[in-house]
Amino acid sequence: MNISDGIDFIKIGREHINLAGSTIIEGDAFIALQKLVDESVQCVITSPPYWGLRDYGIEGQIGLEEQLQQYVNNLVMVFREVRRVLASDGVLWLNIGDGYTSGNRGYRAPDKKNPARAMNIRPDTPAGLKPKDLLGVPWRLAFALQADGWYLRSDIIWNKPNAMPESVKDRPTRAHEYIFMLTKSERYYYDYQAVRENSRNKRSVWNVNTLPFAGAHFATFPPELIIPCVVSSSHPNDFILDPFFGTGTVGEVALDYERHFVGIELNPEYIEIARNRLQTRPVQLFKLMGV
Repeated sequence: MNISDGIDFIKIGREHINLAGSTIIEGDAFIALQKLVDESVQCVITSPPYWGLRDYGIEGQIGLEEQLQQYVNNLVMVFREVRRVLASDGVLWLNIGDGYTSGNRGYRAPDKKNPARAMNIRPDTPAGLKPKDLLGVPWRLAFALQADGWYLRSDIIWNKPNAMPESVKDRPTRAHEYIFMLTKSERYYYDYQAVRENSRNKRSVWNVNTLPFAGAHFATFPPELIIPCVVSSSHPNDFILDPFFGTGTVGEVALDYERHFVGIELNPEYIEIARNRLQTRPVQLFKLMGV
C-alpha cells in the first residue's frame, strides 16, 4: 500500500509546528525551520546538496547558485536556524562533499565509469580558482559556520572502501567525504562510550561502504554512517533533525534506535519515497503553504 493513500499532509502557514512525534515537513528548509520552536531537537544529522554537482529540477533548490560564496552563504543561513532549534547541549553532524572547477564549461560530460555525473547546468569557475582546481567546499563551509558561531569540534573522514571509480589519470580517485561535528555550546552531550571501538575511543576515520537504496536518488546516507551520530549524541525519545531529509535514512535510523525525527525536504518525489519507506511508523505530515 502506498502511504499516501488516505493520509494527507496538514497544511500550515504562519503557525508553529507542535512536535508531538516524528514529523516530515515538505518545503524549503530555511522557511520550515522557522516553524520549529527554540531548542526543540537534541541532534542534527544531515547532508545538504553539494554545489554544482546535480540539478534536482526543483525551484529554490540549494546547490545550483551561480557563485560558490552564494551557496556557502545560503547554507550558513539555514544552519543559523538549525542552531536556534538545537538544544544548548546538542550536536550537528554535517556531511559535505567536494568537487572541481568547471573550467567555465556550462555542462559536465559523463564519465564512462560513472554516467550519472553528466549534467547540462554547471556554475562557472569561481573567481580566484583555476580550471581543474579542487573547490575545497567542505572546509569553506566549515570555516564559515565556525565564524558564524558554531564550535567546530571534529573533522571526520568518511572513507568509502567501495567508492565509485573515476576515469582520471592525473590524480588519485576520490574515495572519501567529510563529516563535520559542530556544537552550539562549549559543553555538550556526547556519549563516547556508546561508540567505542575495540575498547578504545572512536577514531576520526570511518570506513563505511556506500549503500544504494531501491528507488532512491544517488545521494543516500548509508545507515552505518548515521548510527554512531544518533547513539552518541541523543537519548531515547529525543528528536533528531535532518533539514535535507532526502529519502529518509536519518528518520529510519532514528526510529530504529527509539528516537523521534524531524525531516524537512523540498522535493516531493523524495518525500514520497520517504513516506513509503516509513509507512509502518507513526509520522506527522506537514506541507508549507505561502507565508
